[in-house]
Amino acid sequence: MTDPARLTLPDLLTRARQLIASGERRLLGLTGSPGAGKSTLAAMLAAQLGDQVALVPMDGFHLANEELRRLGRAPRKGAPDTFDVGGYAALLTRVRRQDEEVVYAPRFDRHLEESIGSALPVPRSAPLVITEGNYLLLDGPWQAARAQLDEVWFLAPPEDARRAGLIARHEAHGRDALAARQWVESVDDANARLIEAAQERADLIVRLDW
Repeated sequence: MTDPARLTLPDLLTRARQLIASGERRLLGLTGSPGAGKSTLAAMLAAQLGDQVALVPMDGFHLANEELRRLGRAPRKGAPDTFDVGGYAALLTRVRRQDEEVVYAPRFDRHLEESIGSALPVPRSAPLVITEGNYLLLDGPWQAARAQLDEVWFLAPPEDARRAGLIARHEAHGRDALAARQWVESVDDANARLIEAAQERADLIVRLDW
């Protein structure tokens, strides 16, 4: 297994700027296990790069809770088969072409635990689109999404810090301490094993020095 490169935010900003140096549309994927810091890094890159960046999180393609209950998958929400991967790949294809002045992407609302359609604008003028999510490097239907990405960075923080932060996040969204730990052990850890098994497919494996 490849050891992660220890990099800082300025290091990653330099790499992102190199990716869009030509001014042409580029798509950057951020992946890693649950709690790895993907959305945090995406927001930090966007804050530094301003209107050069648009964000398209994979979480916007969660299946609706009603559909998850119908399929019997609600207790595993967040697993690969609880996402509309075909819709995600199709949107990335639209974003790659950007024939329209603005393409709209869905956003996942963690308070509602549902996706909100057409909530995130992707303007034609933004040379970089950052998408972050757990399963960008998986086989099967996820490969159609990966095919649209110019680079994928895998975030590999220390495991104890990642799991502690993940438990704290579940508590912040309404689970008590026991329920949060049980969810991590029964759902998130299984997903993490799938994600980590594919990390060698990434263009960069990084442990970010915050």
